[in-house]
Order: sequence, then C-alpha cells, then structure tokens
Amino acid sequence: MRYDEHTTDSRVTHTPASDTPEEPHELRRILRLFRPYRGRLAFVGLLVCAASLVSVATPFLLKEILDTAIPEGRTGLLSLLALGMILSAVVTSVFGVLQTLISTTVGQQVMHDLRTAVYGRLQHMSLAFFTRTRTGEVQSRIANDIGGMQATVTSTATSLVSNLTSVIATVVAMLALDWRLTVVSLLLLPVFAWISRRVGRERKKIATERQKQMAAMAATVTESLSVSGILLGRTMGRADSLTRSFGEESERLVDLEVRSNMAGRWRMAVITIVMAAMPAVIYWSAGLAFQLGGPTVSIGTLVAFVSLQQGLFRPTVSLLSTGVQIQTSLALFQRIFEYLDLPIDITERDEPVRLETVKGEVRFENVTFRYDEHDEHDEHDEHGEHDEHGEYEGHDKRGAPVLDGIDLTVPAGGSLAVVGPTGSGKSTLSYLVPRLYDVSGGRVTLDGVDVRDLDFDTLARAVGVVSQETYLFHASVADNLRFAKPDATDEEMRTAARAAQIHDHIAALPDGYDTVVGERGHRFSGGEKQRLAIARTILRDPPVLILDEATSALDTRTEHAVQQAIDALSANRTTLTIAHRLSTVRDADQIVVLDSGRMTERGTHTELLARGGQYAALVRGDAQLEPVT
Repeated sequence: MRYDEHTTDSRVTHTPASDTPEEPHELRRILRLFRPYRGRLAFVGLLVCAASLVSVATPFLLKEILDTAIPEGRTGLLSLLALGMILSAVVTSVFGVLQTLISTTVGQQVMHDLRTAVYGRLQHMSLAFFTRTRTGEVQSRIANDIGGMQATVTSTATSLVSNLTSVIATVVAMLALDWRLTVVSLLLLPVFAWISRRVGRERKKIATERQKQMAAMAATVTESLSVSGILLGRTMGRADSLTRSFGEESERLVDLEVRSNMAGRWRMAVITIVMAAMPAVIYWSAGLAFQLGGPTVSIGTLVAFVSLQQGLFRPTVSLLSTGVQIQTSLALFQRIFEYLDLPIDITERDEPVRLETVKGEVRFENVTFRYDEHDEHDEHDEHGEHDEHGEYEGHDKRGAPVLDGIDLTVPAGGSLAVVGPTGSGKSTLSYLVPRLYDVSGGRVTLDGVDVRDLDFDTLARAVGVVSQETYLFHASVADNLRFAKPDATDEEMRTAARAAQIHDHIAALPDGYDTVVGERGHRFSGGEKQRLAIARTILRDPPVLILDEATSALDTRTEHAVQQAIDALSANRTTLTIAHRLSTVRDADQIVVLDSGRMTERGTHTELLARGGQYAALVRGDAQLEPVT
C-alpha cells in the first residue's frame, strides 16, 4: 500500500488527545486504509446483513410456537418451527466464522501495510532524523503502536457493520411486534451514547500517555540492554541504578494501564445494569397495563419481544464499546500518521540521472552546509531525546555554517585527505558525497553530475563508506559480507576477505564464514571488525571510497594490519580520507586542512610541511589542534 500524503511540517508533533475538529479527517484517513480491500469487506457486509436478518427471524418463530403451534397442538408446524430455529443458529454461526476469517485477514493485511509503510518511510529519512531520535522510540512506533491497533483494524469494521445491522433489523422487528414497548425500550439509548462518548475521550487521552511511556521503556531497554549498554552499566557500577530507573518507568506504565482499563468502567457498568433490567421493566409494564385494563399482549408476543430486546442490547453495548475503542485507537493512529507524514528531505528527481559506468571524479563547488533550524533545536519527544549536535562534527555551531565556501576537485582515481580539529566539519564534508546530507549552497558532483540529480542506485553503487564505528548485524560472517552484494559467490567473498587481511582469521574459526558475529560484532576485536567492514566494501567494489577515521580507534599494531587492507581497498579508486593520524594521510595526492568549516590550507604533505602553517603544527602536535601520530 502506498502513502502519498505529505505535510510541510518538518517535526513530529503530538496532537492533543481531545475531541478536536481533526477527528473526522483522521477517521476518513483510517477508512482509506481499507480501500484496497473494499471488495472483500463488501462481501463481509453481505454476510453480516444476512446473518443479522436470519437471527432476527428466531423470535418470530418462537412467537408462533408459543401462540399457535403449542396451544393448537399442531405437531407438524411445531417441528417445522423448531427446525427453523436450529437452521437459523447454524446459518448464523457459519456466516460468523466466514466473516471473522475474511475480516481478520483484511485487518492483518492493513497492519502489514502500516508496518511496511512506516518502515519504508523511515528508510528514506535523512541521517539528521536518526541522530535526534532514540532507536527505542522508532521501534515502539512500529511494534507497540501498530500492534496495539490489532483489535481495531481486524474486528472494528466487521463489528460496526454487524452490530449496526443487528440494531436496525431488531428495532424494525420490535416495532412490528409492539411499538409501545419499543418506545419504552429505546428511551435511554441517547443517554447511553453520550456516556460512551465521554468514556472514549477519557480513554484516548490516557492511551496517548500510555504509548509515550511504552516508547520510553522501549528506548531504555534498547539502550541499556545492548552489548555496549551492558558494558557501560557494569563498568560504571550502575546496574542497580538502571534497574531502579526501569522499575520506576514500569511502575508508571502500570498506573497508566490500570487507569486505561478502569476509565469509565463504572459508567459502562451502569449502562449494562440498566439494559439487563429492561426485560423486567417490560414484563412489569405489560402486567401493569393488563391490570389497569389497557391493551393486552399475548404471551408469545411478550416473550418474542423480550428476546428481541435482549438481542438489541448485545449489539447496542457492543456498538458503544466499539465507539470507545475507536476513540482510544485514534491516539495510536495519530502516532503512526505522525511518522507517515514526516517529510523526506532527501529525494530523487522525477527523472534522475543513471550512470552505468562511474569513473569517480568528485568535485565540491562552493559548497555551503548548515543544519536546518529544527535539526539544531528540536527534541523529538518529551522523553529527553537528543538532537544530532554533539554527535557529528560542526553541530555545536548553531546558526553558523558547518561548511562554508568549499571548492575541491578529486580526480578519478585520486586521493584526498581531510584533517583538522574536532568540530571542523570533516565528516560532514564526506557525508555530502553519498547524500547522507544535502548541501545548503553550491553543489557536489560525481563525474560532473550533481549528486542530487543522480538516482539512489547509482550513488549506492558508486560510493562506499568505511567509518570508525563499524556496524555488523547479528548474523553470520557470510551474511554480513553479502549485505553489500547479495548475489556474491563464495569465491568472491573469500577473495574480498583475503584482500582485507581477514580470511585466515575467519577460516580458523570453528564455523568459518558461518560464524555468528554476535550483537554489533562484539565477538570480534576492533581491528577484526574493521577488516570485515573493509572486506564488505571491497565486495561492493565502489569506484569512490570514503574512509571516515577508519583506523583512529585502533592500536598501532592493529592499525598497521587494517591499513594494509585499506591500501588494497583504495587501489585504483577515488579516495576521501578523514583522519587524525598522519600515517593515513601523508601519501594522499592532496591534503586539506579544515577549521570551523573553512579550508585553511591545501597541498601535498611535503608542501604543507614546508609552509609551516596549521598542518605543520598538527604534525608537531601543537596543542591548538589534535595531535597526529
């Protein structure tokens, strides 16, 4: 299912949980989710109507049994009427099973559409969104919020049609039997409807708070129970503190769950009591009318009417409960629609350029970059989610350009090294090439084509990134390598591993390439993970390579092994190296020094040393810049 709805708001906002004018729009939007399945839903509607009509016939058969067949001793008629009541029950049950099967299938498909739509939307969000959003919050939207809607999307549509049809058919049948008793039975229904609406609003408000709290718990679990989180908690002696903190959050969720389940419970109980008492009121009214000489009602009519009335109360209470459930579910739908409405700020052109062969020339033409205002100041929700400032270089310079007036050309097959102090914009510069961010001014080109004009597949094939923080999936070594090239043969995979200086280590493992790397690759050392990442990139074989401080966290011996793998990877490729260590930049064709987003020096290693400027100071370990060793 495709979603083509957009909004101009760049932030996720939380709609107040109240009866707002937006509710009709949200209800229409929810109904549109079922549009692709309207044929099957129409068939369900026919089944529901048929079942409702068949079930309404039973009280009339009962009336004939009591008023005609038994008093007159008509055994044949009695048998036919009794058989009719049995057939009515059978047909109603069969229709009920069929409508449950179809409606559940449709509901699950709608949930699948929502999950994949949200996941697909998030896959196209810029890097800035994820640097300011906690992972647990994203997971909670997909798992808890959509999961919480299961009852609504799988049964609500059928329940509404079924109960509404039953109510209408039953009221018509009651009027046909006795209009006076019908009026008595329906007097309190408007009051009941008003009470259920009030209860729905109250539960919707609580549901919004509950989902936020569940998201906060999910974020806490994701962060603190990851391998890195456990290591940090244990080494800092915070295990007990984290447990207490989680317990407090869980306690708040307990309170919200209790409030959610008890909201309006007494009022709904009063409705149930009143409806259960109505048969007694009908019997009392009929008896009183007979005593006072009013119009008499036959025993069969009275029993049939009470049977219809009981049949009316069940769908009526269900309708009221469904109304409450829909209002409660609106809080969940709002949270899902917030993600579906997130603007995608990095998109393909309508007719993007596709390059079948990429040579690898990269140019930065008067490039300026600054983070949007909402990226700088927005916090994603009230649970303390951080923005990206402090996560990436240059983010602390709010309001000022992170990069300003960058003019650079890296010839195909050439190498560029970018050095400078932390916060100078080095990583941001490299992220503009694969369009993890888009420039604010100027342009970045690949083989003379603006990267914003290229299709995403071309960029993905052309640019490979090896960063300091290697990410490996909790899967086998082979699966992690083939993530770069799913159709890679075993021999291609081994060749890439040999080039990355990691094949011998993998082959020595008991399970070889089938070895599971563990959460975030923690079964491997830093250098081994880095070489696995390099092997993965070699397998991808991109003509442009970005090395973002790929060896800065390694010891000298491990760095030497990884550097050999990098040298193999860099051969005959256009290479952009972001580094602090001199050993990784001295042989670059050109070196650029960045400071506060501006280029302050450019040249070869020899030229810059002779100039005696910032680069030379960096080499000498000047305290004003981070030392290069």
